[in-house]
Order: sequence, then C-alpha cells, then structure tokens
Amino acid sequence: MLTILVALLGFVVVAGLGFAFAGNDGPGAKTMKRAQAVSAGGGARIERSQRAKATDQANRRKQLLVNLKEQERAQRKATLSIDGMLRQAGLEFSARQFWIASGVMALITLGATAVMRAPWPVMLGAPVAAGLGLPRWVLGFLAGRRRKRFIEHFSDAIDIIVRGIKSGLPVHDCLKIIARESPAPLGPEFQGLVENLAMGVAIDQGLEKMYARMPTSELRFFTIVLAIQQKTGGNLAEALGNLSTVLRARKLMREKIKALSSEATASAMIIGCLPPGVVVLITVTTPSYMSVMFTDPRGHMMLMGGAIWMSAGIYVMRKMINFKF
Repeated sequence: MLTILVALLGFVVVAGLGFAFAGNDGPGAKTMKRAQAVSAGGGARIERSQRAKATDQANRRKQLLVNLKEQERAQRKATLSIDGMLRQAGLEFSARQFWIASGVMALITLGATAVMRAPWPVMLGAPVAAGLGLPRWVLGFLAGRRRKRFIEHFSDAIDIIVRGIKSGLPVHDCLKIIARESPAPLGPEFQGLVENLAMGVAIDQGLEKMYARMPTSELRFFTIVLAIQQKTGGNLAEALGNLSTVLRARKLMREKIKALSSEATASAMIIGCLPPGVVVLITVTTPSYMSVMFTDPRGHMMLMGGAIWMSAGIYVMRKMINFKF
C-alpha cells in the first residue's frame, strides 16, 4: 500500500512539473493565443497602413516641391526675358521691335547731346541710359502694374470657382464666368485660358501658358492645387477655398508691411532725390558756380564718383525696404 502511495505521489509530482514547464495548452490558452495572434496581425496591418499613408504624404510633398522648383525656374525665366516682360505688360509688339525702338532712342539722345556740346561722360552715359535703362524700366513698370491688378482680383476669381463647384457647375463654366465678368487683366487672361481649353488643350497645359504670360505666385499656387487634385482626387471646392483664404491673408500681410514700411520708403525717396535736386537748384540759380563741375576734368570725376555712390546707396535702401512674397 505504501509503495502504491509513493508511486502515485511521484506521478503527481512529475505531472505537475511537466504541466508547469509545458504550460497550459487547454481550450482557454488556445483561445488566448489565437486572440493574441489576431491582435498582432491587426496591429501589423495598422502599422503597414500608417506606413503606407506616411509614404504617400511624403511622395505628395516631394511632388509638390518638384512642381514648386519647376514653376520658380519658369517664373524667373519669364520675368527676366524681354519677351516675357512684353507679355506681362500686355503689349503686342515683339522683342525685335522693342530693341529697334530702344536703339532709335539712344541715337536721338546721342544726337541731342552732341548738338548741346555736352561733356564726354554725358555723351556716353545719356545714350546708354536712354537706350537700355529707360525702356526696360518703363517695361518693368508696366508689367509690374499689370501683375498687381491681376493679383488684386485673383482671390475673387477663386471664390467664383468655389461657389460654382458647390452649386454643381463644372470648372470650365466657372472659368467662362470669370473671363466674362472680371476686369482686365484678369478677364482677358482667363479668356485666353478658356479659348485654349476649347481648342482641346489640357487644363494643366493651358495654365502653364497662362503662367508664362502672368508669372505670379498666386497663379502658381492655383496651378499646383489643380494639378494635385487631378492626380490624387479630393474635394476641389474645399482646396480652392483654403487657397482663397491663404491668398487673402497674403494680401492683408502685404498691405500691412506696405503701411509699416511707408516711412522708410519716403525717407529713401527723399534721400535719393535730395543731392540731384540740390545740384539742379544751384545750377539754375547760380550757373557759374556749378559750371566748373561740368567743364573741369576733376569735376567730371567727382560727378562720376557721386553718381556711383548714390546708385549704391539707393540700391541698398531699395533692398532694405523691398519685401517679396
């Protein structure tokens, strides 16, 4: 009896040790393991989904940066070339006609200085200024004024597209409304876009042509939003509504900076105009006092040095008060 009891006790001890080391593989343990496996698989799927979403967002950001760099290069090229400036100013003649007109102005200025028997620095500098500096300055002024008018009404055009999309109109009809009802230069530019779309040009290509005529940051943002929406989909009305809000905030910030920098701008204009104005007044009141500056070679050198230093000072002041967006 004692032997049977010892054997039974030993069996229980061995079984307990085996159960402790092997673990409980009963139905509850199997269920727990299965739940853990399912939860681990779900976590992996969630992790993969989050990783794919992050990769998609990174690809979108990379594509956006690539588009921004391409548009920036195109804007720089269109802004600096004579053909681009003529398109921005809304002028119909070509770059060849512009250079011919500049050459004629230079020859007329050279003849006028020769008839007046002006000093040789004036005879050399005046034709260059009249043939190269003045026409480009006038062209840049006209192009900049036209761009400002375009930017002023561009956010209203985006609002028209947003309201039209929300009411069920297609984008093409919204562009027709903008071309028909918006003031110049916004209306004529969108009219050209509508005509290109009617001829079968894709909307992204039409916007690129429009951007070549009007290289502004606002139009660049609009082009990028439409390009991304065509590739990825989404709510176009919401995206354009956000863009309109951003553009209005940029306009408000631009006006605020203009108001804050108006004092510095006025000071720069006064400082820049004061020395030439004093020279003109002294020449008119007492010509004999200033005539030495125009007849003596030392006076020529002094006038040239003063012009160089004044140009450098005006350039520095312009850079200090000029804010780009």
